[in-house]
Amino acid sequence: MEINRFIKLLSVLMFVLSLCMKLTSVSATEVRCIERERQSLLKFKHDFVDEYGLLSSWGSEEVQKECCKWEGVLCSNRTGHVVFLHLDASLPFGRLHLKAKLSPSLLELQYLNYLDLSHIDFGGSEIPKFFGSFMKLRYLRLIDSNLTGEVPCEFGNLRNLHTLDLGYNDLRINNLECLSHLSSLSYLGLTGVNFVNQTSWLHYITRFPFLKELDLRDCQLPSSVSSFDIFTNSSLFYLSILDLSSNDLTSSFTFHWLFNISASLTKIDLSYNQLEGPIPDGFGELIFLEELSLKNNKFHGGIPKSFGNLSHLYSLDISYNELNGPLPDNKKLNEFHPQGLGLPSSLRRLDLSSNKFKRLPEGIEKLSELRVLVMASNLLDDTITESYLSNLANLTFLDLSFNSLVFNLSSDWIPPFQMQEMQLSRNHLGPHFPNWIRTQNSLGQLDISFAGISDVLPDWLWNMPSLKYLVLSHNNIRGQIPNLPSNLVPLGTVDLSYNKLSGPIPLFLFHYRNLQLSNNMFSGSILHLCTIPKGISMLDLSYNQLAGELPNCWMNISDHLIILDLANNNFSGKIPLTLGTLDQLLVLHLRKNNFVGELPSTMRNFSRLIMLDVGDNKLTGNVPAWIGTHLTSLKFLILRFNEFDGIMPSTICRLNNIHLLDLARNNISGRISRCLNNFTDLVQKNSSSIKDTGSLEFNFFYAPDDFYLDNTFVQWKGQDLEFRKLLRHLKGIDLSSNKLVGTIP
Repeated sequence: MEINRFIKLLSVLMFVLSLCMKLTSVSATEVRCIERERQSLLKFKHDFVDEYGLLSSWGSEEVQKECCKWEGVLCSNRTGHVVFLHLDASLPFGRLHLKAKLSPSLLELQYLNYLDLSHIDFGGSEIPKFFGSFMKLRYLRLIDSNLTGEVPCEFGNLRNLHTLDLGYNDLRINNLECLSHLSSLSYLGLTGVNFVNQTSWLHYITRFPFLKELDLRDCQLPSSVSSFDIFTNSSLFYLSILDLSSNDLTSSFTFHWLFNISASLTKIDLSYNQLEGPIPDGFGELIFLEELSLKNNKFHGGIPKSFGNLSHLYSLDISYNELNGPLPDNKKLNEFHPQGLGLPSSLRRLDLSSNKFKRLPEGIEKLSELRVLVMASNLLDDTITESYLSNLANLTFLDLSFNSLVFNLSSDWIPPFQMQEMQLSRNHLGPHFPNWIRTQNSLGQLDISFAGISDVLPDWLWNMPSLKYLVLSHNNIRGQIPNLPSNLVPLGTVDLSYNKLSGPIPLFLFHYRNLQLSNNMFSGSILHLCTIPKGISMLDLSYNQLAGELPNCWMNISDHLIILDLANNNFSGKIPLTLGTLDQLLVLHLRKNNFVGELPSTMRNFSRLIMLDVGDNKLTGNVPAWIGTHLTSLKFLILRFNEFDGIMPSTICRLNNIHLLDLARNNISGRISRCLNNFTDLVQKNSSSIKDTGSLEFNFFYAPDDFYLDNTFVQWKGQDLEFRKLLRHLKGIDLSSNKLVGTIP
């Protein structure tokens, strides 16, 4: 993928360079800009909302009259006409939010060769038909520009066009035949353009004789193709890259045309469709193929033997299918295909995750060029030995998580590779901590959770120079963590939850952005939090033996903490006022401690808070009225098993998004508010918090580098029941064991 982007960028740069070689710089005293074209550009600028100064060099003042010097504009050295206009608003990590109108004034620019207005918001307008009059245009990009309506049939007039990219808009094509007149086209990008019942789309696509790259992602292509005999023998001799992903193509879609359409195909993407049956052998005849993605379909069986013929194939992705074999059970197969089930030795990236393999396909251990191997979420129960990994010297990424593999590797084994990321969760690596990991000097991410490790955590783990993401949860790791210098630790994620670690929490761990230490035996206080620099985003210390008062310096600890879970410890004292400075909080758990006093009024700053659980403490005072007026994003409010008194404030009814209101086992008196029918989310069948919380599935929150799965407790028939999965389905009101009177509204 990165190589293709580089090639595409290089081709654009070469095109621009070829133009620049034909143009010469214009002296400060010599005006070359043609007046009517300059005025045309100024009119275009007039309708441009440019808060970032992209067009700051465009102007009518004397020093700015030369439009050939304006940003994004190039002119012909010979004629002075504007031939190049590039105002792409994209950035490496986002885009400038620029708005404009497609003014008819652009019609004056009849000598344009190159026009790129990508990532500019044109307000849902249609593409003007006058674009079809730019007869000299060779390059046209209008990517992600908030354009709607039909692709103008007038585009068929642009006979010199080499590149056309209209992707990521809300466009449709009613007549593909119009575009088929673009006989010079080499690149066609129509991602997201709706092919309204264009059953003959392939027939017209094959009319582009010089087409090299075709991108029809998410175009709602029809599975059935009419008039098949007309184009069975049609070919696109130069076609190299074909992307038909995300189109819901089904098994009625025949592969016959694909294997005959071009002998020069280097990349095919058919991912995210509904293709089923065995993977066709015909792919093995595309001998120049370098990348093939069949991800997220319904293919079953095994990898075709013919894939062994693809000597140039370096990336193969068949993840999220139903592959399960067949497995080689005799030597005859491997005599003809020494790489096993159609796995060419050229492979550098292989993704077979989320299938039904019970054994590792034979030949993987011989793929010496392999850099990325992903077979997560299968049914593998093999044994991994040193000989299996000894030939994979180039491996940098390994994901075998969610299987039942047994790693039988000696403690003094030195791997031939230097890994950057290893995901081995839910395999058996224990009982001893895998000592060979210390040889991986480039390792940035390591997940060996649920790995059956019953050992002391080695000190060398904290000295690994590149490690930024470490997950060792759900093992039986014991002992204490030494208090190492904080400068040894890069910012990132540490998850040591569900182990048997004890002693005080060393200060250096609080330098990680995301820290999960729940369900251990850590003890002592956390007052030393006040000495760490700002930066932490997620802190989960629940289910430990921590004690003492909370520090009153939360304004120094973080200005973007979104998850704070201190539940089930022995903390005491009042909830500090400075906790209210954490105005980005989404989740706050203080459940089952020994906190006293009232909820501090500074907590009214928690305008984004979704979960507030302070149950099972010794809190007193009235239920604050500001909960209903300020914490309007709340979906879970749990104040149970405290000493709150007074009446239930009527403002509580303003929590329209509430899913769980638990005020049980307090001293609340008076009548039940009749306005509880404002809790409209309680009767919604499919209510969701995706839009207003940024969470993935209501109780699944993203923090930098990691995620957090939220939980809550509900008492049912005298028992506390914990809910972790599908928390969005939990709805209820519990007002039991109070001093309420009157009728139930």
